[in-house]
Amino acid sequence: MNNQRKVFSRREMLEMTLGIGGLAMLGGSAFAQETQRLITPVFDAGPFYPVQHSKDIDADLTFVNGHKRSAQGDILYVEGRVLNQSGEAVSGAKIEIWQANKFGRYAHPSDTNTAPLDENFQGFAVLKTDSQGRYRFKTIKPGAYPNSPTTQRTPHIHFDVMGKSNRLVTQMFFPDEPLNEKDILFLELRSRFEVLKRPPGSADVLIAKSLPPTKEVAANAMSLSWDIVLRNG
Repeated sequence: MNNQRKVFSRREMLEMTLGIGGLAMLGGSAFAQETQRLITPVFDAGPFYPVQHSKDIDADLTFVNGHKRSAQGDILYVEGRVLNQSGEAVSGAKIEIWQANKFGRYAHPSDTNTAPLDENFQGFAVLKTDSQGRYRFKTIKPGAYPNSPTTQRTPHIHFDVMGKSNRLVTQMFFPDEPLNEKDILFLELRSRFEVLKRPPGSADVLIAKSLPPTKEVAANAMSLSWDIVLRNG
């Protein structure tokens, strides 16, 4: 079963390399590297970018307009900011997000996974950042799914971010997720960091951070924070 392409194009690999260590490769100073944020690495959009979806594309993926039931799965809130390398907010950035459902299946005709579909899960949303570059949405934690007879993709959420100058397609990973250490794309990224001699743990820029519970969030829900960094914004 081929649910995810492993091979990056040469352009994607170049963009990833420049995003991770481009200043060094282009002759930037060590000081510049230390004062500028790491650009969020590029990932392949994968084969399951939605080709069809309901008209309901708001920031609550757990409920589809017109349905009586909510999506199955553990409730998850994700928030963060879109920034440029200098740490300045990118306002008005368009963010598309898509993901598998609780069972690890996408609502996509090319997904041959035999796991159940969930007609009450929206699966896709379109957001815009506010004046401070902030975004927030409500969803469920996606399930892992097989991408070969012996391996699985770790839970993740796809992001397509369109700022004023840059566009970035990437993926967000979950903290304390054992499958991260076996995921072929996450390990591919880690190997790129090692080649570029980035500090240990640099790949963690793709792993969201857990937030403490608040009164605004359901008692059993998970809350995560994840910032996205574009080159110029």
